[in-house]
Amino acid sequence: MNEIQLMSATTLVAAIRRREVSAREALDAHLERIEEVNPAVNAVVTLDPERARAAAAAADQRTVSGAALPPLHGLPMTHKDTHAVAGMRSTSGSRLLADHVPPEDDAIISRLRGAGVVSTGKSNVPEFGAGSHTFNEVFGTTTNPHAPELSAGGSSGGLAAAVASGIQPLGEGSDMGGSLRIPASFCGVVGLRPSHGVIPAPSASDDWAWLTRTGPMAREVSDIALFMSAVAGPSPRVQPPAPVTGTDFAGPLLGDLRGVRVAWSPDLGLGLPVEPEVLEVLEGRLRVFEEAGAIVEEAAPDLSGADEVFRTTRALDFAAALGLAVRDLPEMIKPEVVWNVEAGWALSAREIIAATAARTRLAAAVRAFHTRHDLLVSPAAQVLPFDARLRYPTAINGVESTTYLDWMRSACALSATGLPVLALPAGFTTSGLPVGFQLSADHYRDVELLRYAKAFEDRTRCVDRRPEIGAGTGQRVRPVTTASAG
Repeated sequence: MNEIQLMSATTLVAAIRRREVSAREALDAHLERIEEVNPAVNAVVTLDPERARAAAAAADQRTVSGAALPPLHGLPMTHKDTHAVAGMRSTSGSRLLADHVPPEDDAIISRLRGAGVVSTGKSNVPEFGAGSHTFNEVFGTTTNPHAPELSAGGSSGGLAAAVASGIQPLGEGSDMGGSLRIPASFCGVVGLRPSHGVIPAPSASDDWAWLTRTGPMAREVSDIALFMSAVAGPSPRVQPPAPVTGTDFAGPLLGDLRGVRVAWSPDLGLGLPVEPEVLEVLEGRLRVFEEAGAIVEEAAPDLSGADEVFRTTRALDFAAALGLAVRDLPEMIKPEVVWNVEAGWALSAREIIAATAARTRLAAAVRAFHTRHDLLVSPAAQVLPFDARLRYPTAINGVESTTYLDWMRSACALSATGLPVLALPAGFTTSGLPVGFQLSADHYRDVELLRYAKAFEDRTRCVDRRPEIGAGTGQRVRPVTTASAG
């Protein structure tokens, strides 16, 4: 990796502002790294270098013009393939959308472009973002930079592999049931699922949807804060406005855990099976919180209704968003998506009412928990990265999975609470596989959550351990393709 590829987003943007690095040089380093490592991990599935070069040249002109520079000025970035980018092929990993070129940007893409990002292409996703292992019939499987025969997680798996392998320092993903947190844990990077509405993510089918969140992924916590400072803020389509905006994340991020009341729970009080190596790494790192001045005890909120809340809400959201596609062309859609949609169609009024009541009880349990604790710490993933040829792990510690969601419950349960959650690298197994914590704070305590994470990161510096990866390793993947201009 060259010097530019090693830079954090914060450092790179500052260097571009100081004219030490041009936006065109940053883009060239980005494209060179894609060419070098993408054959091994299949993280980037669409590229539009011509438009990216024009955008980088325009950024350099702005740098020397004396005009005010936006917060992510000149930063090259691929985007998650479930996010529409105007004029660029945006497939959601589906054969139904294999040649889809949207006319308009999604809200998050519009905000990133306004913040100065140079858009270069798309990162791989599971079909329609369903599941936490990134494979589809359009582009194939994304694999892990630390072990290219293993999964990178999902649904933001292409982004996680891109960030971990040095293609880009920062990017945007989304998270319904762990889609930022599990790939971040698998690939040894940081992923934030923000509080509701902090980054508005309006749904095309439901302005009141709350389960899915848009959020950043980066190698360092400070870059997460930079991203949030650039794109957080209200939208008229998400009401009421969140009480946290981009200005709350601006400025230097100072880590602090002194006096913080930390609750550690290996299974979230739900008896979740977790692979022994995961717990070995995480439990060995709990002392870092104590050494930083935190008060640590084992505890968890009452999450007994979380599975019901998550699965019912997820099924409703899938049926609303993809019901017509499944009705008309089920043979073109992977069975896990069809199952989720059919589960939504099958819900009775009694079941929906019961899930609403369970969500109300869950909210009360979370409020009570946060009168006693500031931070909940738990495994970001119940398993280590697994064989990328599998669709999903079928068992954990001998406990069989009945659906493709079962192995993701540690992430899904916290999604059901609506709390902000951050996946943070904690360490590595003896074989070199990353393992991550997920840190959860009270509603709209996103800034404090980043401060807690930064304090841990400052003491462990897991970010300094980069995967050794080069072209020609790992499984055979589809080559990078060129974007259609429409």
